[in-house]
Amino acid sequence: MYRNILIAVDGSESSKRALLQAVHMANAGYEKITAVYVLDRSAMLMYAANSNQFAIVDTLRHDGERVLADAQAVMAEHGLKCDVEVAETDNISECVADCLLRSAERHGADLVVMGTHGRRGVRRMITGSIAERFLRFSCCPVLLVREGQ
Repeated sequence: MYRNILIAVDGSESSKRALLQAVHMANAGYEKITAVYVLDRSAMLMYAANSNQFAIVDTLRHDGERVLADAQAVMAEHGLKCDVEVAETDNISECVADCLLRSAERHGADLVVMGTHGRRGVRRMITGSIAERFLRFSCCPVLLVREGQ
């Protein structure tokens, strides 16, 4: 039985499916559910020369807060309480997966539920895989939920 479930959310379809899967897991019994949205500071580099970095961070935070509010609403619809957190990468060299690993450790998660796009081949090589990297380094069980076909 998983008592402390962490759910990685980003607003994508695979993330929404992962959230619903976490609802099913939580209905079997839990102590704590935490939804985490990672604010990736490296995204600012693409716009750094032309924009106010503080405004970009604020926009990304607001997006994260909206995604987390949606996650809380889904949990509430199913009679579940969910804590939320906007986790931020420490610096431009830290990836989203590493930030999620820190968050899972900090929360003492004994299960992490996250979506995956299921990309293969060249598409995966070009875009990378947050889920794959997280899975390789996680110290707790991970439930990956594929995006719908």
